[in-house]
Amino acid sequence: MQTTPSSPPGAASLDILAERVGVQNGNDLFINRELSELEFYDRVLQQAADPAVPLLERLRALCTVSSNLDQFYEIRVAGLRERCLIQSAAVGPDGMAPQELYASLNLRVRELVDRQYRLFNDVLVPALAEQQICFLRRPTWNPTQSAWIREFFFAELMPVLTPIGLDPAHPFPRLLNKSLNFAVELEGRDAFGRNASHAIVQAPRALPRVIALPEDIAGCQYGFVFLSSILHAHVGELFGGMTVRGCYQFRVTRNSELFVDEEEVKNLREALQGELPHRHFGDAVRLEVADNCTSGMTAFLQEQFGLTASEVFSVNGPVNLVRLLQVPDQVNRPELKYPPFRPSLPKALREHSDMFRAMRDGDILLHHPFQSFAPVVDFVRQAAHDPDVVAIRHTVYRAGHDSALLTALLEAARNGKEVTVVVELLARFDEEANIGWAAQLEEVGAHVVYGVVGFKAHAKMVMVLRREGGALRRYVHLGTGNYHGLTTRTYTDFGLLTCHETLTQDVAQVFSQLTGLGQTEGMTHLWQSPFTMKQALLSAIRREAEQARAGRKGAIIAKMNALLDPELIQALYEASRNRVRIDLIVRGACALRPGVAGLSENIEVKSVMGRFLEHARIFYFHDGGEERVMLSSGEWMERSLSRRIEICFPILDPILKARVIAEGLKPYLTDRRDVWQMAPDGKYERRSQQGGDSAQDFLLSALT
Repeated sequence: MQTTPSSPPGAASLDILAERVGVQNGNDLFINRELSELEFYDRVLQQAADPAVPLLERLRALCTVSSNLDQFYEIRVAGLRERCLIQSAAVGPDGMAPQELYASLNLRVRELVDRQYRLFNDVLVPALAEQQICFLRRPTWNPTQSAWIREFFFAELMPVLTPIGLDPAHPFPRLLNKSLNFAVELEGRDAFGRNASHAIVQAPRALPRVIALPEDIAGCQYGFVFLSSILHAHVGELFGGMTVRGCYQFRVTRNSELFVDEEEVKNLREALQGELPHRHFGDAVRLEVADNCTSGMTAFLQEQFGLTASEVFSVNGPVNLVRLLQVPDQVNRPELKYPPFRPSLPKALREHSDMFRAMRDGDILLHHPFQSFAPVVDFVRQAAHDPDVVAIRHTVYRAGHDSALLTALLEAARNGKEVTVVVELLARFDEEANIGWAAQLEEVGAHVVYGVVGFKAHAKMVMVLRREGGALRRYVHLGTGNYHGLTTRTYTDFGLLTCHETLTQDVAQVFSQLTGLGQTEGMTHLWQSPFTMKQALLSAIRREAEQARAGRKGAIIAKMNALLDPELIQALYEASRNRVRIDLIVRGACALRPGVAGLSENIEVKSVMGRFLEHARIFYFHDGGEERVMLSSGEWMERSLSRRIEICFPILDPILKARVIAEGLKPYLTDRRDVWQMAPDGKYERRSQQGGDSAQDFLLSALT
């Protein structure tokens, strides 16, 4: 029978290990998760500062920092703030109290944001202007530009603006999360003789935040003006007969965690639909104001949102840099972007268009985005129209609003196939899209289930049952990444297409768990959270230590997005102390301290930051020369190992296993351009070399 994983290591065992290596206590063995996450955002910012990166891609990276910080405050900081408000004394493995951590985070973010805006104003804006891509500020508008902008204001902007004067009959409005707003200081009396001193103007969400001017008006090839600049210039038109003393843009970030008691609700989808609108109006956690905002207005806004001075960020520029992501898409300058490429197909699929025949000939490995995701869609499309296909089962975590794969599932259901879809409704920020797909699938007769209460279904699986020779045969796709059309082109991930009998039997068991009730027998190949994965990982790490103690080679290479689980980290420390060579390629947060004498001197942690977001989870164990290679949907973190349904699957074909090592691990260990080395204190240093090779460029050259 499957069992739940063992509990985290006790403080006593950690303190013993700390004593052995000469640190004060067990808390000193770990780096704080949130502070490590901010180190990742810092690396993204340094990518935006890198002159070797194409200019418009640097702008994208700069905007990505803002997008990351938005989600960081909406979820991580919001939860931490609540713990501070209730004066929680609970600490994590690193031992930092919530109040201490909260103060540290706000200071670190303030420093990061200041650098971000200096980079935008002092480096990127001038560099873009040299390339005839100009952000036209109000003081520089010539009469022709001013006239065009004024016409735009009256035709497009003013009709949809709703200024709200603040008085006893009009209290401070409820403002949407992350919306652009303007606080206006006024003097005079309105049409009803009322004395008004303050008003709020909300920028319509439907309008872009940067407006492209015609080339002959802009005076450059691509000229843009900020929506905020247009409103600042003409805000007086909204308050006829009154004097505008000041107009200041601001933006509030709110707690976006959804509060749904899964055990109390009878219909999770209905409960979630009722909760989603409240996400836009959660408690405020951060206020961003333009640096020209007066201290009096800042204090007024701060009071309205119930925030402290440490939670207010004054910025030198647009308060919503995320919305500048639209600029690279509007600029047709290929030389300022990453060069385009065409994803390739594996040889097996170039020779056979019949997916089922190709899979019967052997397992097929897909390495995205260097190799196309189209075969996965073709797999489901062919199944939807194949008269011998009886049933299709699929897990959906993030699919987006426009999914070719889910459209194929709708076709399959209409064609009479038995379609079962496990939709994770609590996929953060994708809840609305998933609810929409669930409704569409139910309308065409598909079976839609919402996983298991208390456990997010995060595994990436598609299974097709096909009748062949009087018996049913299973065909399966397993992946490390989401079935999302956009991310398959921008994230690095692996996928496996297989009809291996025992491996697909394991997958069938997981689907049975998700859609039915009862327990299942142990699996042959799959490691699964929350049951066997953590214990299997611990056992594999300890086997390497046993090999090393016996004088044989012990080696571990693991590539993932986050490494946070204390028990796995402790096992890695013990393996290092037994002279196991451990190479960790961790894109984001890492709580392990590498390179500490007597503790982790045999561990190196690297982070690779390139054109694509590194997303694949690959676990390699030397295993006495057998070289076990596992791919996974989950991270080495507590939530993935105990509160999510994840799978970790082996690459059984020796040729494909060698490919994963050669493509997914070795290039990253030898990267000389996009690699960052982690120090024991959690800081990172770039290890680029002049003319050094990039792992991602190597893969683009080798696979496309």
